[in-house]
Amino acid sequence: MSYQVLAVLTLCGALCTNLIAKPLEKRIEKPARLTLIPQPFHQQLGRGQFRLSDKTRLFVSDAVALTNAGLFNDRLEQVLGFRLAVIQKLPDKTESNYVLFRTEQDEAGKQNQAEAYALTIQPHSIELKGAAAGQFYGTQTLLQMIPVKANSIAHLQAVSIVDSPRFSWRGMHLDVGRHMVSMEFIKKFLDQMAFYKMNTFHWHLTEDQGWRIEIKAYPKLTDVGAWRKESTLGRHVKPYLGDGKPYGGFYTQEQIKEVVAYAATRHITVVPEIELPGHAQAALAAYPELACTPGPFDVATNWGIFEDIYCPSEASFVFLEKVLTEVMSLFPGQYLHIGGDEVPKTRWKNSALAQDIMRRESLKNEEELQSWFIRRIEKFINSKGRRLIGWDEILEGGLAPNATVMSWRGEDGGIAAARQGHDVIMSPTSHCYFDAGQGPGEQESWGLGGELSIEKVYAYNPVPGILNDVEQDHIKGVQANIWTEYLNKPEMIEYMTYPRLLAMAEVAWTAPARKDYSGFQQRLVSHYPRLQQAGLAYRIPRPGGMPAQINAKDQTYTLALFPPVKGSKMYYTLDGTAPDTSSHQYFHPLQIAAPPGQERVLQVLTVTPEGRRSAIQRSVIRNTLQK
Repeated sequence: MSYQVLAVLTLCGALCTNLIAKPLEKRIEKPARLTLIPQPFHQQLGRGQFRLSDKTRLFVSDAVALTNAGLFNDRLEQVLGFRLAVIQKLPDKTESNYVLFRTEQDEAGKQNQAEAYALTIQPHSIELKGAAAGQFYGTQTLLQMIPVKANSIAHLQAVSIVDSPRFSWRGMHLDVGRHMVSMEFIKKFLDQMAFYKMNTFHWHLTEDQGWRIEIKAYPKLTDVGAWRKESTLGRHVKPYLGDGKPYGGFYTQEQIKEVVAYAATRHITVVPEIELPGHAQAALAAYPELACTPGPFDVATNWGIFEDIYCPSEASFVFLEKVLTEVMSLFPGQYLHIGGDEVPKTRWKNSALAQDIMRRESLKNEEELQSWFIRRIEKFINSKGRRLIGWDEILEGGLAPNATVMSWRGEDGGIAAARQGHDVIMSPTSHCYFDAGQGPGEQESWGLGGELSIEKVYAYNPVPGILNDVEQDHIKGVQANIWTEYLNKPEMIEYMTYPRLLAMAEVAWTAPARKDYSGFQQRLVSHYPRLQQAGLAYRIPRPGGMPAQINAKDQTYTLALFPPVKGSKMYYTLDGTAPDTSSHQYFHPLQIAAPPGQERVLQVLTVTPEGRRSAIQRSVIRNTLQK
């Protein structure tokens, strides 16, 4: 039985029961609005609430349900301080005050069915049905319904939910080549991904500025390639200025296995990225014989694109095949990301070896040589039962036969790949690059530049309307990317990630017809305390009612604000100075004088109940009347 049909039967049953059991004038008050992110495929509020306490029992149908029950109990203990007694059988008709996890196999092995679930909450019981992954996502929905400040009892609104994702690839990328993060940080990152039903962690492990994964066949990759003598000081890229501080590190194979296992229990696949043929300077510093010029090379200290890349020699292929063999032994997922982006061809143009290969293989130019290079790597990867994925530059010179394209330079690469019959992950800089600031540049401290608001992230539709139905089927998902050139502290990464991750989660999971930015904003308010509870340095958004620019038609403009995070205090200035906690505190709507032809600048600082401070937000109030 499909989940859609199940939903109709469940809802009809619930409605009919309510109509028979209760006279109209005695029905329970209007049900509370749910604030789930991402928005489910279908939900129907019921009447009444389920009382979750330490007296509630948890029934499980099998080993899969037992595993998900354990994860649910772990989180329950963190937020409510108790675990539910687990009973390995189905409840009989006399039972009440219970939660049932029931495993149902996915239909025909389809990904969206494997991740689907049906959740029914009634005053006397909760029932969650789905395959392993879907059941897990249902537990995340349940956990989102538990109030942040719940004590020893949680009241859960009666509801019937039938849910499944729009896309099979719901990704977050993290670059650790420039700046590393701790194992604790990665696990917390994975926890948040899982909580918002994202399922792919793209781990960018090698770069010009550092090689971050232990390869036992080539120990110098981490002895030499994992360490740079210094980093770029601030934004002094051109001309370059270094900070004089050695930097480096790597993840051991045991740590890699630990991350992969941790992610797997949360139904997240870890996709490693091993850059080739470009972004290889750290590897060349360790093994200069792999380059087309003699070297020596240093691990890069500046950000950018470097001309020294792997030479298309047999030595390079022997090296890469051994490296990738070890990588595949650590990452059991289907995909291996090889980068393939930003590959200067200068060294190949001047290499006798590279030019000989081009003549031998009848290649017209260096772009076709790059395609030849990647096709050879793909053939090796395919021989191991894996699939190659790369950035959209792998289209240049001809796409490898079975490759998946990650489209980052806009959507054109993804459109071209889909039209050629290749699978695509959409990840354009315009909507998916979280190293861009969340607000105007003058108000943001970090990032590579540009602005990507949470509203713009939310508005993204990864399926271009220009594609026909068959071509659209090749759009397998969407991914947000975090590059760390200027994010050298964990709290910086968190600030750039949250709350935009929540918007991307809804883009990836929820059907466009179910999306509504106004509704998302309302739901988002209840998630800031959850981010705070998780210890995340999220970005505090603009106060409500504070647009970036206001065109006033009167000499006095009234501006009513409300705090972006419940319980926050707002401090403001109108004299051009930066507000702090000694500035005027906002209590009621402001009457702001705006003489004709002039403008006033309102600056607001938000301080949350926990003492966290926002970036200073600005509104320009301009009177459009002439003097």
